[in-house]
This record gives sequence, structure tokens and C-alpha cells, in this order.
Amino acid sequence: MPWVRALLRGQKVFAKADEAGRLASDGGRVEIRYKPNDGRKYGAREDNLKVVPGEVLPDDACGPAETVEKEKKEGEAKVTTKGAGTSRAKATTSEERKALAKAAHDAAPPPAEGQVVAYADGACTGNPGPAGLGVVVVDGDERLEISEYLGAGTNNIAELTAILRAVGAVAETGKPLLVRTDSQYAIGVLQKGWKAKANTDLVAQVKEAVKKSKTRLEYVPGHSGVALNERADELAREAVRSRRTTRRAVTKSE
Repeated sequence: MPWVRALLRGQKVFAKADEAGRLASDGGRVEIRYKPNDGRKYGAREDNLKVVPGEVLPDDACGPAETVEKEKKEGEAKVTTKGAGTSRAKATTSEERKALAKAAHDAAPPPAEGQVVAYADGACTGNPGPAGLGVVVVDGDERLEISEYLGAGTNNIAELTAILRAVGAVAETGKPLLVRTDSQYAIGVLQKGWKAKANTDLVAQVKEAVKKSKTRLEYVPGHSGVALNERADELAREAVRSRRTTRRAVTKSE
């Protein structure tokens, strides 16, 4: 498979691509190299990569390499269970980090009385390419599912717009909202003060909506078995496949 040059948080890298020059994603991650022939390959989230136009490279642009697991300070995940003590476990691989994050999610206390919980996700084929979003809103025994086709866009646009739709779905109720998302980018630019280098108008719009609506964002690991997050992902991908927008209430029995 060929390679493209791409930007990863402002740094130029080599990224695996298909014949059309689109990022080759496997489960939302793309193989990258910082140097073409140093024998080391890494994985990066597709939505953290921005393809540099016109820089498609041949298959042999990068030599053979072995996977390198990056060490992270946040490799230790804190898991607290109700009525129990706190334990720490060191995660050394992305799958272990996901497992710990899922355990923290599963062990979290139930929503506060009157609080609405939403799972929001975005999907994109090509990045940029056809994009869609999925949102699952849970308000007590009531559940709303939104699958929306956005047209041409990027993963980041889809993730941000999904959060905006979640806020909009609850706005009229005046209830506090917890939005769970697997987009570290969205949480960064909306809650952690990261400087947005693109999508600035959309970021400002979503940030204002979050601020006005008593909304809090919380990270949830993607593709790790968190049922409603998986459902949001499914709704987003269905929107991209069908090029349709749907919105439906789901009964408790479903």
C-alpha cells in the first residue's frame, strides 16, 4: 500500500494510505512512521491525522518496521468502585489502556437524579470524505437515537457536530447533560483549552452550546465494548453508508 504525508498534531509523518491517497484505517487507527527507514512503526488515531494534499508516495517509501508501543505517563488508570477502595494498574498497550478505561466507565456511579446521559460519535470515510454522526440520549427510561449524514467532512467535524446534536436534543428540558465521547480531540478543544487549528467556527459554536447548557464531557474508550458508545458508532457509520438522517425513540424493551 502507498504512503501519504500527513500532519499529526502539527508534526509531519508518513501514514499508510489506499491507492486513492486516503488514510488506511484499521479500527480507527492508521499505521504511521516518523522516519521512513528507522525500523519503527506506530499507530495514530485517524481523526488526529490530516493528509497533506498532493503528497502520495510509493509503497517502498518506508522500509520494514516493527510496532513500537509508546510509553505514556497516563499509562496508569485509576479505577474506583462504589463502596470500595481505589486501585491502580499499569497499562502497557492500547488494548490494556482501553480495558482499564472501560473498567472505570463500568465502575462509575449512576447518573445523578435528573441528569441526562448521551453517547456521541462521528464517522468519516476518507477523512475528509462522506461523514456522519451517531448520538444515543438516555433520559431515565426514555432513549433517543440520532443518525445523521453530514455530507463531506472530517472525523473531527463529525465528532464535534455529534456533541452539538446531543446538547440540542436536551436543551429544551433544561436538565444537566453528561456527554460521553471517545474523541480526545473534542474534549481537548472544548474543555481543556487546546487551541483549535481548524474548524474554529464549529469549535466556538459547540463550546458556547456546552457552556450554556450545563453540559459536561467525559471520555469513554472507543471500540472496547461500551454498549451505548458502540451503538453511537454504529449509528454514525450507518449514516455514512445510507446517506440518510434518522431520528427515533427507542422503547425500553428494545
